[in-house]
Amino acid sequence: MSSAILETGGTTAAMRRDFWRGVWRVMRRKPSRLAGAVILLGFAFMGVFGPMFHPEPLPRDPDEIYAPMSAEHWFGTDGQGRDVLAQVVTGSRYVLLSALVTAVITVVLGTAIGLFSGFKRGRWDTVLMRLTDMKLTIPGLPLLLVLSTVWSFGSAVEMGLVLGLLGWGTVARAVRAQTLSLRERGFIEAVRGLGLPTTHIVGRELLPSMAPYIAMSMLITVTGAVYAQVGLFFLGVLPYEADNWGVMLNLSVFGGGALTTTAALPYMLAPLLAILLLTLGIVLVVDAMDEIFNPRLREE
Repeated sequence: MSSAILETGGTTAAMRRDFWRGVWRVMRRKPSRLAGAVILLGFAFMGVFGPMFHPEPLPRDPDEIYAPMSAEHWFGTDGQGRDVLAQVVTGSRYVLLSALVTAVITVVLGTAIGLFSGFKRGRWDTVLMRLTDMKLTIPGLPLLLVLSTVWSFGSAVEMGLVLGLLGWGTVARAVRAQTLSLRERGFIEAVRGLGLPTTHIVGRELLPSMAPYIAMSMLITVTGAVYAQVGLFFLGVLPYEADNWGVMLNLSVFGGGALTTTAALPYMLAPLLAILLLTLGIVLVVDAMDEIFNPRLREE
């Protein structure tokens, strides 16, 4: 038995090595994909460590109001003399943390409901899908605007929790469709014929088959969550309790900035460039993941 265990462990290790070699080949084939991974790693580093390099609150300098871009202020300053780049960096933690919480809640909740509904079918499937349909018919932005009147969304976790609870419907629908397809496959029927428990079939057979979709859904959900929260802060329906890219956009447009002086344009462009760069990184990484997990797309 010990030799069999060692042989199995060696096979697993070899499979891992082959997988990561395949990942490297896919990433190396198109340098843009490597650039996307670097971009995401850069944003992760900025969100975790960036705010540590800037004092809270950021210092104000009345003599440096809307200062132009320079070696000292790469994106100039805002209407209070604060460094624009420093605001982008300090605001990234709230934006990225809330987006990550949103993605985790959305994918975990949607995957659980979709798996349970598609695997059980019958009455449970009918009830859960009707609830999902009702959820999908509710417009998200108006509901968020209503909730903002009674909830300040003061922390990134609170924001992510609300967005996640509102966004699981699409994932649940897609996971259910995949579950209905996979449960009729031969390998699932064979495992069920062995009398193995449902937890084993779902955890060891169905979930690994859906891992590519789940991983890509998390990244795509991050993009949607960034847009949603930045949009809410831009509209001014949430209090300015934290540095946020949406707050910067709001002040740059409605606070007597870019609409009245061209000197404020860098203040508006900085958060827009951050959002654009983050979206670009996610798109490039999702493109790479699509080829990694779909052998038919590989160019051997």
